[in-house]
Amino acid sequence: MQTARLFVLVAAISSAWLMSSCATASPTPAAATAGAARITVLYDAFGKDATMTKDWGYAALVEINGKRILFDTGDDPSILAKNVKAKGVDLTKIDFVVSSHRHSDHVGGFSYLLSVNPKVKIYAPKEGFGIFGSDLPSKFYRKDDSLPAEMRYYNGDPPEIMRFGSVFPGANIVLIDKTTEVAPGITLIALVSDAPGTKELKELSLAINTPDGIVLVVGCSHPGIETIVAEAAKINPHIHFIAGGFHLVVAQDAAIEKIATSLHDTYKADYIAPGHCTGEPTFAAMQRIFGGRYLYAGLGTTLDIGAVPRVASDHGAAPNHDDDSRSYRMLLASSDDFEDGTLSASLPRALRPPSLSARP
Repeated sequence: MQTARLFVLVAAISSAWLMSSCATASPTPAAATAGAARITVLYDAFGKDATMTKDWGYAALVEINGKRILFDTGDDPSILAKNVKAKGVDLTKIDFVVSSHRHSDHVGGFSYLLSVNPKVKIYAPKEGFGIFGSDLPSKFYRKDDSLPAEMRYYNGDPPEIMRFGSVFPGANIVLIDKTTEVAPGITLIALVSDAPGTKELKELSLAINTPDGIVLVVGCSHPGIETIVAEAAKINPHIHFIAGGFHLVVAQDAAIEKIATSLHDTYKADYIAPGHCTGEPTFAAMQRIFGGRYLYAGLGTTLDIGAVPRVASDHGAAPNHDDDSRSYRMLLASSDDFEDGTLSASLPRALRPPSLSARP
């Protein structure tokens, strides 16, 4: 009878061990799942996942409304490549890319992206002489008809629209100069920074209108996180979830408190998952103000963003089975059935008592 009970116990333990091993032995591909709504952080300077490399910059895979969207590409192509592989993300199967703005810590991974998916559609902000390419009417410059042709641009006969190249030749870049819905329920919010140091910088933010409210993904929030949220609220006043960089990394406590309180009290955001340039003091303030509705979003984290958002995976926060394994080994070692090896073959090596761990 004792042996029968132990066989049942061994079967249960082995099954649990095998399930946990299968879940952690290799990265789970972040494949599109019907109805899935989630964000996976692929690039950031903080996190718990030891299989990924931390670096200053931002990139995230957004899977929502049936679309797989790469939002920004981080700073270093080799690091992006490593992190994408660690999370099992297939960049050949994304629907499109959103490049929030021109700063290198958001576009540095483009060379890797384009090496594996050269024709993917990339939405980027339109700027006068931007790195993503641009065009201007030729009337933008003053002309002097008195000059001889050889001293005039285009011999005095410029094209009506002058087109300027991108630093990413051959890339399928679509320039966005105003807030635009690019797919059903998926809108790119186009704003311009007025902050010192980044005046006139154009930035795109990703707003997805869901049955639970707006899911908003921001790159650096140079135009101001409150300004971006206010624009998103024009689509749907219910702000469900905000993720990304809030650009408060050097902000003082009073400014941080004001913005955190505004997001909580004025815009009544349901959940918040800040990262990148949000800043360490801001992480602390947001966590205090939002409490259980603040979600950790470090490198490697996957966030389910349904009705009740939650951290779906985070290698550093994964359950530790070592204590349970030791208890099981001690319990099983106390049985005479193990002395002759009767059950040892039925148990995974990691769960065998020390005296039997060397047995084949």
